Amino acid sequence: MAGKRTVLNRYRLRLRRKRLLWRAFRSRRDLTPVADRTASVTQEQILLFSTVRNEMMRLPWFMKHYRALGVGHFIFVDNDSDDGTAEWLAGQPDTSVWATASGYRAARFGMDWLTSLQRRFAPGHWTLTVDADELLIYPGHDNCPLPDFVKRLERFNQKAMGAIMLDLYPKGRPDEHTYLPEQNPLDVLPWFDAWGYQVQRQARMGNLWLQGGPRARCFFADDPARAPTLNKIPLVRWDRAFVYVNSTHNALPAWLNETWKSHGGVAASGVLLHTKFLPGTAERAAQEKARREHFQQPEAFDAYYDALIRGTDMWEPGSARYTCWRQMVDLGLMSELR
Repeated sequence: MAGKRTVLNRYRLRLRRKRLLWRAFRSRRDLTPVADRTASVTQEQILLFSTVRNEMMRLPWFMKHYRALGVGHFIFVDNDSDDGTAEWLAGQPDTSVWATASGYRAARFGMDWLTSLQRRFAPGHWTLTVDADELLIYPGHDNCPLPDFVKRLERFNQKAMGAIMLDLYPKGRPDEHTYLPEQNPLDVLPWFDAWGYQVQRQARMGNLWLQGGPRARCFFADDPARAPTLNKIPLVRWDRAFVYVNSTHNALPAWLNETWKSHGGVAASGVLLHTKFLPGTAERAAQEKARREHFQQPEAFDAYYDALIRGTDMWEPGSARYTCWRQMVDLGLMSELR
């Protein structure tokens, strides 16, 4: 009976992957090229894909961070920005931009659009898929650029790398602080929760399910099962048959989700420094509450948005100050290849 269930689950996952790929194929009609420089992409370059909307505050440092890591080309979908995001990105020489005014939630929170572009441009490339408020770090990132790091992953036959999304926050309410677009977000958001995370493995797709951190502590203490999911798979050597299922929390084929092991040892993992709580959080929360484009059931998160609008202070005496990637390894939030 267990064997039959396993075969049936694999069959259902194959069907689901095909349906998601078909959705992505259809979504190409939503996208209009603004600046297409993909003809200049070389096979060895690492590509970054992201959906953005009104991110001019974050993008200058975001681009600086990922260029320093070694990203060769950026591919963005701009979802109806009105703050100059699309125009600014179109002026970047290593960037291609597509635009759409279609619904973010209806496009699986942008994943249909990105999958459509990944099927065209990403096969054979190591590919990052991240949000504008996520800054990836990994073991040795300060002296080992991504092109060298992925070669190490390949030597261990590791074709995808998982990461915890680590919420960073200020001391005091976010809007009590100031931030300039080209400033390092860690100047304003130096604090994080070092403890209090829960993890389990979901049997159906084999992915880890990680929750906790300041959002679980401050906004979902009465219902921790609804706290945001913190596990992601941002770095993948892409294939046309791949597709993300729920944001970048899990993917198909299901073996991509086994990011915690490599040849019987421990796989490398990273940390996505999450800069959501920069100044302007309250205004953005009010906008997103009204738009209803995030979460499967947006109305269920009204209390969460209201708390962000009020400006909750997430700092507590047990908060830890971020220092470097070695601190992440020591705390067990990041792992090195071994």
